[in-house]
Amino acid sequence: MIKVGIFGATGYTGAELIKWLARHRQARIVFAHSESHAGARLSDVMPCLFDLPLVQADDAPLDQVDVVFSCLPHGASAELCKRALDAGKRVVDFSADFRLRDAAAYAEWYKHAHPYPELLDEAVYGLPEIYRRDIADAQLVANPGCYPTSIILGLLPLLELGALADPVIIADSKSGVSGAGRKPSQTTHFVEVNESLAPYNIGHVHRHVPEIEQELNAAWRGDGDSGSWIVDREEPAHDPRATIHVIFSPHLLPISRGMLSMIYVRLTPQAAAQDWHAIFTQRYEGEPFVRVLPKGQIATIAHAAHTNYAVLSVHPVAGMPDRLQIVSCIDNLVKGASGQAVQNMNVMFGLDECEGLR
Repeated sequence: MIKVGIFGATGYTGAELIKWLARHRQARIVFAHSESHAGARLSDVMPCLFDLPLVQADDAPLDQVDVVFSCLPHGASAELCKRALDAGKRVVDFSADFRLRDAAAYAEWYKHAHPYPELLDEAVYGLPEIYRRDIADAQLVANPGCYPTSIILGLLPLLELGALADPVIIADSKSGVSGAGRKPSQTTHFVEVNESLAPYNIGHVHRHVPEIEQELNAAWRGDGDSGSWIVDREEPAHDPRATIHVIFSPHLLPISRGMLSMIYVRLTPQAAAQDWHAIFTQRYEGEPFVRVLPKGQIATIAHAAHTNYAVLSVHPVAGMPDRLQIVSCIDNLVKGASGQAVQNMNVMFGLDECEGLR
């Protein structure tokens, strides 16, 4: 039995994590943390049936757990992750604190110096479809962001095969309001969101941009441990010195949960002659939580909502053989956060990857 501790149990991702762990036959929650609601029970703080007592961080019994999930925002999360690591515990961090490999990039995008830059080399980016072998041995896993998960999985086969003629990719993404977190703001108020569709943080300024570009460029270079599916690979037609950039446009949908990324790419002449639906299907064959829909079907949020699946559809553009559209859908709270974290825990402890998630 894996004994679990949770920092930040009263946010949307913390509560979602508890729901999935309750289904897990080989995990038991030992403590749930909330600094502002310590002494109460989770069912006192939000409408749910989980009567877990909430404790302060200083009272969290780290000596009684095997793994700690931190569902806290960036900055606050790093401090408690470090405390758990110092106690010899394995950690899955939901924040951005350990996703970026470059401390200077972290400081630039998050506007403060990283408190523990020495841990960035130790952290493993928690996308099992790329880093499964590394996750299995990791002490610290940086759980990916929701937008990056949808975009990276939607582009991975193209990047691994060097298929892009243009290193600038357009990703037009839409998320349910829960992606903004539980703390209310004017822009996430019901009246502001309802019956509207609002872009935000456009113009290469969203904090997920460096994470997305870091991982897209890693796949472009052939990093990671996922290349075994490629058979008889030809020399790529792209310039390996080119840097992938993403024009990323996030939008807020008037729904509670779910995410859809529409991705637009331009292919090399060699790549334009390929059957990309067949290639995507081959790439994700055997992946327990990625589904490529049959030709002619279009992925929607409804395909993925309330599941740990990423659901993809691949679409050539009629009359423009060098263009391709990919639709990538996930549930931002599950494959985009808590479900993926459980998937990572399963990999870390050598369990069936699907345990608790189906």
